[in-house]
Amino acid sequence: MTPEQQAIGIQPEPAYVVRLKDVSHSYGKTRAIDGITLDLPAGRMIGLIGPDGVGKSSLLSLISGARQIQTGEVEVLGGDMRNARHRDRTCPAVAYMPQGLGKNLYPTLSVFENADFFARLFGQGREEREYRIANLLKRTGLSGFEDRPAGKLSGGMKQKLGLCCALIHDPDLLILDEPTTGVDPLSRRQFWSLVEDIRRERPEMSVIVATAYMEEAARFDWLAAMDAGKLLATGSPRQILNRTQAHTLDEAFIQLMPEEKRAAHHAVAIQPADFAEADFAIEAEGLTMRFGDFTAVDNVSFRIRRGEIFGFLGSNGCGKSTTMKMLTGLLPASEGTAKLFGKTVDPKDMDVRRRVGYMSQAFSLYSELTVRQNLDLHARLFQLPADAIPARIEEMGRRFELADVMDTLPDALPLGVRQRLSLAVALIHSPEVLILDEPTSGVDPIARDQLWAALIELSRKDRVTIFISTHFMNEAERCDRISLMHAGKVLVSDTPDAIRKTRYATTLEEAFIAYLEDAIGETAASSAPASSTAEGERKFAGPHRQRAFDLRRIWSYSLRETLEIRRDPIRATLALIGSVILMFVIGYGINMDVKDLTFAVLDRDDTVASRDYIADIAGSRYFIEQPPLADYADLDRRMRDGTLKLAIEIPAGFAEHVARGHDVEIGAWIDGAMPQRAETTRGYVQGMHAHWLAQKAREIYGDAASGQFSIETRFRYNPGIESLVAMVPAVIPLLLLLIPAMLAALSVVREKELGSIVNFYVTPVTRLEFLIGKQLPYLALGMMNAVLLWLFAVLVFQVPFTGSLLAFTAAALLYVAFATAFGLLVSTFMSSQIAAIFGTTLMTIIPAVQFAGMIDPVSSLQGIGAVIGRIYPTTYFNIISRGTFSKSLGFENLFEAFLPLIVAGPLLIAASAVFLKKQAR
Repeated sequence: MTPEQQAIGIQPEPAYVVRLKDVSHSYGKTRAIDGITLDLPAGRMIGLIGPDGVGKSSLLSLISGARQIQTGEVEVLGGDMRNARHRDRTCPAVAYMPQGLGKNLYPTLSVFENADFFARLFGQGREEREYRIANLLKRTGLSGFEDRPAGKLSGGMKQKLGLCCALIHDPDLLILDEPTTGVDPLSRRQFWSLVEDIRRERPEMSVIVATAYMEEAARFDWLAAMDAGKLLATGSPRQILNRTQAHTLDEAFIQLMPEEKRAAHHAVAIQPADFAEADFAIEAEGLTMRFGDFTAVDNVSFRIRRGEIFGFLGSNGCGKSTTMKMLTGLLPASEGTAKLFGKTVDPKDMDVRRRVGYMSQAFSLYSELTVRQNLDLHARLFQLPADAIPARIEEMGRRFELADVMDTLPDALPLGVRQRLSLAVALIHSPEVLILDEPTSGVDPIARDQLWAALIELSRKDRVTIFISTHFMNEAERCDRISLMHAGKVLVSDTPDAIRKTRYATTLEEAFIAYLEDAIGETAASSAPASSTAEGERKFAGPHRQRAFDLRRIWSYSLRETLEIRRDPIRATLALIGSVILMFVIGYGINMDVKDLTFAVLDRDDTVASRDYIADIAGSRYFIEQPPLADYADLDRRMRDGTLKLAIEIPAGFAEHVARGHDVEIGAWIDGAMPQRAETTRGYVQGMHAHWLAQKAREIYGDAASGQFSIETRFRYNPGIESLVAMVPAVIPLLLLLIPAMLAALSVVREKELGSIVNFYVTPVTRLEFLIGKQLPYLALGMMNAVLLWLFAVLVFQVPFTGSLLAFTAAALLYVAFATAFGLLVSTFMSSQIAAIFGTTLMTIIPAVQFAGMIDPVSSLQGIGAVIGRIYPTTYFNIISRGTFSKSLGFENLFEAFLPLIVAGPLLIAASAVFLKKQAR
């Protein structure tokens, strides 16, 4: 143990790297881990083996500290993982690589940028980072790919990069959750060679691996077999084989399964096939599929005979699923032809689709429907006769042993039973071709053998042609013929035995690796583990001393977020000009000005006086005269279709009444669809009517007419009473709140959805560092938005700016800090991007519009609305924005409005740090 490790409080290495006692964990009603007690020896390569859904990933996340402990005790590196201080101390000594290809990576960042991000999180200086990254990339064969985005790497390269990121800080405990699932055999071999090489260099390092590949598990020092959240057995591979008297770990695992599961297992017997040589069910010739500049499938050709089981092998992303979709008509090929039973596949031809059954890689049935209802639905979709459906469902239930679960929802079924249900649904319409995309992925060996027994029966007895993709070499051995695929191309198609003999290999995996090496131009020598001692090797300090607040970690997240924004055109566009676009829409859309109103007159007097009255209205800048009205029906028609906003009715005898000084009544019909505009229009009409009467009174009575006293109204700050001058300064606070808050919220929730939030859970980053690192790029973008909105208001809308620009800028900075902090606070309660968008939008727009003085003064509000208005920071930025634009105000006049803005940002960041979880539940 190094002095540096002692300095940061790590205890001496115990005999056991991990100790578990009565550990249980549930997700709702589902029990993932059920009372496990287990001690894992230190300095060993330890494997957790078992199919998907047995609790391996949950157990590893508890050991790594990424998930909260519900019940039991978890001790790692000599300390209790419930204790937050111990987790903080051990974090630099633990590395966790989660399940999924590149799950801990950022697709838009390059290979170097991903590794550099993790190195900064562990407090490494520039020289150390560059040396460690160069060394690890060289040893993993990623040298030369430093600038390639992680999203464009192959599956094997992603996993190698993920391993580099995990090893960047020389951990004492390396946790790998199914690191080679979906990876081709060559990359798999290289991956384990690298791990073994590093272990030879650092023998004290403990490695815990979860895997479903039993041939991988055979190379580990110590194993723990799991099923249904419980331990089945522990010990070395040799001990487990001796205990079960089995020849392989697959057979041993079956022997370890509970009796009720093991009783239904029978060894898979492959009957000899008898195919007609010229009777082809599937034919592919020159099939090519392009997505933009990327070629997913490149000139693939093969032919599959009726009743044949044809295997498709290759890594994730090599084009298997795309080829299958072209064969089923789900995707139209860019080039080449696909034929089923001699007929070209047409995506629009439903008759061809009825001859094909397709089982997708992921479970794609309806979880809210029972087993029987799923079968019934798909039978109806394929237009089976209604009277034949019940019998067909019962037949599928018997054939695939589903009779006892017909009224059960799929989510309540074990994974193996769900796969049998998917197969039954694919066969409900009696297809002649069955296309299966990795149907046994994550399934336990017993369920896998049961599925294969059903497939062999379909092939040999029912003459169903089966096209299946798989990662398991022992499954490929059961196929009549197989194709090996890599990077969109078929490397070879033949029987498994012929492929082995062609490459003089003892196993199919060795033959596949040989073909892959030829395809990518590698030799066995080049794929051998790199030397453990790099030329010019330098030594750096062990785990860095943990600081409570580290600017390097903040900068790491800020830099990563900035790079992602720059490389995401949609997000960058929304961040930069989204607010300007909304300003344009709102500025012109919410216009309270009432002018250019169309009006027409129903003149029943038709005198000089009535025409003078009409001319007085028509001469106003507020009204535009339209052809006169004929009658009430004409008035009603033109008001209804919107061509008139105002109709004036002048009664007969109008001129005579005016001349004699009698009361005069004029009818005014106003479009009241928009009440506020209607009220303003009524005021205009009443004012013009009063003005015309006063003018006529002076003409008739001279100085004797009343009205010698009047009030002259003058408007300050907005003399023209223009709505844009009033609205634009109020819209700026709304937009500077909405867009930055939404972007900040999405930056965190996106990590939750993609799974990369686990990097925050298992690295030394504190809550405050994470939040500030996330906030800074959006704070800068928010200030850019503030500048653009100010320029747009002054130059495009031509709103006068009369106050202190420095005061407006300072207030905008404080306000954007509040907006981004508000978005981060919202993100702590949200787990999906859609929820974050809706939540942020509602919680910003409603208070900002209704309670912050945008339309109604805050002083006029009552009850809860008044409380919200007084505490909501938008109220005070509204005061500052309107004051600096229209009232020539500066710092000295707006000091009280600045105080709430100064407090709001830090207060919300502190609240976000309290509510943000450093562990998943």
